[in-house]
Amino acid sequence: MPNPAVSSVPAGTAGQRRILVTSALPYANGPIHLGHLLEYIQTDIWVRFQRLRGHQCTYVCADDAHGTAIMLKAKQQGVSSETLIQQVQADHEAAFKGFNIGFDNYHTTHSEENRVLSESVYLACKKAGAIVARDVVQAYDTEKGMFLSDRFIKGTCPRCKTPDQYGDNCEKCSATYAATDLIDPVSVLSGTTPVQKSSKHLFFDLPAFSDFLKQWTRSGTLQPQVANKLAEWLDAGLQAWDISRDAPYFGFRIPEEEEEKYFYVWLDAPIGYMASFKHLCDRRSDLNFDEYWRPGSDTEVYHFIGKDIINFHALFWPAMLSCAGYRMPNGVFAHGFVTVDGMKMSKSRGTFIEASTYLEHLDPEYLRYYFAAKLGAEVDDMDLNLEDFTARVNSDLVGKLVNIASRCAGFVKKYGGRLSPELENPELFEQFAGASETIAGYYDARQYGRAVREIMALADRANQYIAEKAPWQMAKEADREQETLAVCSQGINMFKVLMGWLKPVLPLMAERAEAFLNTTLTWTGKPEPLLDHEVAAFKPLIQRVEPAAMAGLVKPLDSGTEASAGKASDGKASKPKDGKKAGAQSDQTAAAVPSAGDGNTISIDTFMQTDLRVARIEQAELVEGADKLLKIEVSLGDFGPNRFVFAGIRSAYQPDDLKGRLAVLVANLAPRKMKFGISEGMLLAAGDSTGIFLLAPDSGAAPGMQVR
Repeated sequence: MPNPAVSSVPAGTAGQRRILVTSALPYANGPIHLGHLLEYIQTDIWVRFQRLRGHQCTYVCADDAHGTAIMLKAKQQGVSSETLIQQVQADHEAAFKGFNIGFDNYHTTHSEENRVLSESVYLACKKAGAIVARDVVQAYDTEKGMFLSDRFIKGTCPRCKTPDQYGDNCEKCSATYAATDLIDPVSVLSGTTPVQKSSKHLFFDLPAFSDFLKQWTRSGTLQPQVANKLAEWLDAGLQAWDISRDAPYFGFRIPEEEEEKYFYVWLDAPIGYMASFKHLCDRRSDLNFDEYWRPGSDTEVYHFIGKDIINFHALFWPAMLSCAGYRMPNGVFAHGFVTVDGMKMSKSRGTFIEASTYLEHLDPEYLRYYFAAKLGAEVDDMDLNLEDFTARVNSDLVGKLVNIASRCAGFVKKYGGRLSPELENPELFEQFAGASETIAGYYDARQYGRAVREIMALADRANQYIAEKAPWQMAKEADREQETLAVCSQGINMFKVLMGWLKPVLPLMAERAEAFLNTTLTWTGKPEPLLDHEVAAFKPLIQRVEPAAMAGLVKPLDSGTEASAGKASDGKASKPKDGKKAGAQSDQTAAAVPSAGDGNTISIDTFMQTDLRVARIEQAELVEGADKLLKIEVSLGDFGPNRFVFAGIRSAYQPDDLKGRLAVLVANLAPRKMKFGISEGMLLAAGDSTGIFLLAPDSGAAPGMQVR
């Protein structure tokens, strides 16, 4: 099988790929939260990238709508199971729409398409001799009068001895087992100890597919970490898979069975991918179901999933597909979990953030960008650090990317609103355009973080170019209008290239950029400049993340707990100790500054003693042995030689984030000898529990200018 991580097919009709992509089906008994969104954003970015490259890429999903949990929740709410799943599906679709997840079809596993396909897969496996019946002893809740499905019995894992695990698999060691194997089992429904009771069940003969699975899991279809984990399970020996459940159960009844038996939810859930696609094919003439699912097809199928359901997708699912005569997926891509400020999402800490709550406070583009900036192709967990989130979005999107366009657009408008017929620096534009295939390779391999780093390094280069050319100075001089226009046209063309590469990540921001640029951003070939081209008036493309919005996002259940102050990673409040403000000169915080509201004021003469200057950051580096400091070299233009400042902003900014940025320097602060060297000034920053934010002059300000 081809390894999708290294594929790079040229765009265009001749090389067009036909790709079907799915994300794991969210369970239809609760809301979408940020942990879910990591997967759907990751998938959506990949799908948008493939489409932008000229490929036919179809993205389907559905609600996972069966099981005892849904049946019991519906009963608790006094509605039918069908009514409950319809309500939840509407909420799920609204959440996905809010985050611009571009499904071609969003369906439900409780559909006629899924019933027909599930029955056909089962009957094909039964005909092949892969379905066996046997009596099993199950946990039975005598108080509730029902057999307990796996998710309604908890106990200690029989393998790693971790307590509070469900009856089908362990979240700690990923072992799978029968519910009767649990140590000290307890019914989730009644809290009683279940008894054991015999019942006939149907099993899929998974061990018969061991040799096939050993070969398939090493075919390049899976990430190496996943393949290695599966090898442990395969070497230990597979067990037959129980695919039936006893009544009462909300799901599809198993055909050709005299007793009332139902398909276990994990049999019909992955078939739901096929069912959703079938539902779409029935409405679109350009898609053929059989072409995508027959063996030997030249189409491609990829599943994006969480690492907690690897066993279902990389063992049960391919074995069942193979037995029923369908093709194998080209790739199953697993990701890790989301933590918030270094800890598991917690309702008590306020970090169990639902999609709807996020959308009440913040732009969805922020989260899409932050996830992309940290995502790789591995199975590692991702931490949503709220301070880093704020700093990265403000620094990269506002301070770097939008800054390129905003610094240049005004001059273009001033000189007629039309870009120059020639680039001021064609070689520089070629350097930008030449990175196109490298960045495309990162996207295709799901190495979004690398793509973002490459794009932002070029954004730094663009800002450096503009700062060096200083069109705001040119504009003041006679007979330099065309030169100024050429420089600003160069800047806007570099912005156009960068924004085109970020279009899969930031679809709404890209739409606004396209309106400004008066063009459609494409990626079917090498980027070309816009020459002698009319652009629209520039409007803000994205706003900064505001502290008030971040504060509203995290709301602990008990507002008096420490978590309400912010940082949950170490159980401590993130508010600076002793009520002091966050300083940007060193890791020794200055004395608290009284507020004017307390009646403490200074005279204008006292204020005028402080010499504030615009500074451009030339270089920044980590300080070995200091957790908070960055060593920063700043230029003050004609005001004087470059200076070095030690700034305690490492929690909010990485060195590469700062190069080329403008900041405000306290220029007449006495040099201070520190453990790591001499600090020759102080950069101004604002800060509270949500993070640290460097103050930046508006477009047109130049190094050395005095702040008045």
